[in-house]
Amino acid sequence: MLFKKTQYYTLRQLKRMGVKVVGREVFVSRDCTLSRGVIIHSPCHIAGSTEVGEDCMLLAGCNIYGSQISPKCTLGPFCNVREGCKIGPSCRIGDFVELKNAILGQGCKAAHLSYIGDVELGEHVNVGCGVVFANYDGKVKARTYVGNNAFIGCNSIIIAPAHIGDGAYVAAGTCLSGDVPEKSLALSRPPLKIKPDGARGRYLN
Repeated sequence: MLFKKTQYYTLRQLKRMGVKVVGREVFVSRDCTLSRGVIIHSPCHIAGSTEVGEDCMLLAGCNIYGSQISPKCTLGPFCNVREGCKIGPSCRIGDFVELKNAILGQGCKAAHLSYIGDVELGEHVNVGCGVVFANYDGKVKARTYVGNNAFIGCNSIIIAPAHIGDGAYVAAGTCLSGDVPEKSLALSRPPLKIKPDGARGRYLN
């Protein structure tokens, strides 16, 4: 893809703004606002009137469009922040995480391989690996609300609309459709069945 130089800041201009760029494949459109102390690792693409706060680190492969990122956040590598996101201070958005129309409170973490769409997270929410917020039923896009200090375990599916209360814990592998009261444990996991010698002849043995 070719980018017109007139539409994007040059590396020298970014340096004058107090932004440190590691590498050369960094494209920041001129409608974006980057604060001093931001570190960007190549390659990255930032556009759509995005605002990035002080002392944020954007690791390689980030694509950010039309969103607000508060100070002291770390994003990437290879995260996709789509239009309409507001990320609070000191959040961690990790490898292959996609955000869309999402609001994250201070100190939220989504370390890897999750889809967070049409969601409002409170403060200090942990979103585990492989979590999907299922926001679309084919006709309507619904929203999910997650309270402060909630924990969403790995490989869980949260089917919107849903409300997860403060301090609630969604166990790994849960398929959640409904609300979880504050400080409650949500667990939907089929019982494990083990059949002795049941694997014989099914594969290589």
